Amino acid sequence: MRKIFFFSNNKNKISEVTDFFKKTKFNILNLNNFSNIKMPHETGVSFEENAKIKSLCGFQKTNYPCFADDSGFCIRGLKNFPGIKSKRFIEENDGLTNALKMILNKTKHLSNNKAFFETSISFTLNKHTSITFNGTIDGIITKELRGNKGFGYDPIFIPNGHKKTFAEMEFKEKNKTSHRSIAIMKFKKYLLNSFDYNSISI
Repeated sequence: MRKIFFFSNNKNKISEVTDFFKKTKFNILNLNNFSNIKMPHETGVSFEENAKIKSLCGFQKTNYPCFADDSGFCIRGLKNFPGIKSKRFIEENDGLTNALKMILNKTKHLSNNKAFFETSISFTLNKHTSITFNGTIDGIITKELRGNKGFGYDPIFIPNGHKKTFAEMEFKEKNKTSHRSIAIMKFKKYLLNSFDYNSISI
């Protein structure tokens, strides 16, 4: 098995990502496989920049090819807020439930209820080379919290072409349509078809 480091300790993201690499030659490690590696400060101004900060950190700490994602929820009627501050918005408002209720209150009178999730995955092969894979899924915001599956902003988002929120979908259903799955599939295609693991010195 060829080891690649996913720079995350988020159990939900780890489950989503590793599911894509079953029955492949890649063994996906994560932060739980290492000790004393701390998250770097995410000082980027875009999802791509923050993902690269994390993947580069992971490579430098372990010397394994490392990938990391940065994702967020963007509301078009609020100028794509909270965007790259999605995680911080939850933390600054005493947890997810309060943050979601605040979002619903902010959007209930908007004429534009469109929103999207965006993911950027940065794959760092060495200190000079990082490759980015992006995924976006468009949809609308609900009027109320719906569902208890998924995580993050999933209970208030219905992707286009569906009637369920991400939080109402079973794991496999969401993993076929999500923003992260779009980016991961691009990344997986690269690994299987273009990536020369033997060129990496570990």
